[in-house]
Amino acid sequence: MNLYSFTLRKGDTSLQKNKSDQKNKSDKYDKILNSAGAVFAEYGFYKATISQIATQASVADGTLYLYFKNKDDILYQFISFKTTVVFKKMRAAVEKGQNAEEKLRYLIRCHLTEFQNDKNMAIIFQSEVRYFRDIEYQIKDISKMYLDLLSDIIEQGQIEGSIRQDLFVGLVKRFILGAVEGVINTWVSAGGRYNLVSMADPLVDLYLRGVKG
Repeated sequence: MNLYSFTLRKGDTSLQKNKSDQKNKSDKYDKILNSAGAVFAEYGFYKATISQIATQASVADGTLYLYFKNKDDILYQFISFKTTVVFKKMRAAVEKGQNAEEKLRYLIRCHLTEFQNDKNMAIIFQSEVRYFRDIEYQIKDISKMYLDLLSDIIEQGQIEGSIRQDLFVGLVKRFILGAVEGVINTWVSAGGRYNLVSMADPLVDLYLRGVKG
């Protein structure tokens, strides 16, 4: 073995160690965020404490401050993290649709599936987040991203003829978002005792066909 090969092997080991350290940090960050979600959902943001989050995550209190400034920052990053993950899945779901109706069904199913699979996230978004002025702009950004997805679907539906052209896009998309949020809120209030995703197709049918007999 020459000096070059020894140095290369040593460098490879160092690189692998750095990657391992980064993965461990990422795993711990994710674990703390998910633990915070469980604590916020159970106790509410104001009553929840750093110590409770640390205990849930099986880390020391001081460890949290290596990743977050304070409890508010944990909530802010929780929302950012969850939003990024969920919207990536929503966009992928919409892209599977061949027409406006399919895209709308895929979007609503994905929306309800993600909230059903993460009840803590559903509770925080529906019961906690809307009351915090400090993250008001972040919530507006989340709503805008969702409404932009809906706008594209509605406009495509109007071109295809599956959605009436005499309706204002702004009215239709807010009607849809409001109905979805209402369904999730009802599910959260009921303790998640039924299949939330089963509401997806009836919701889309209601949008497209109305309640007229």
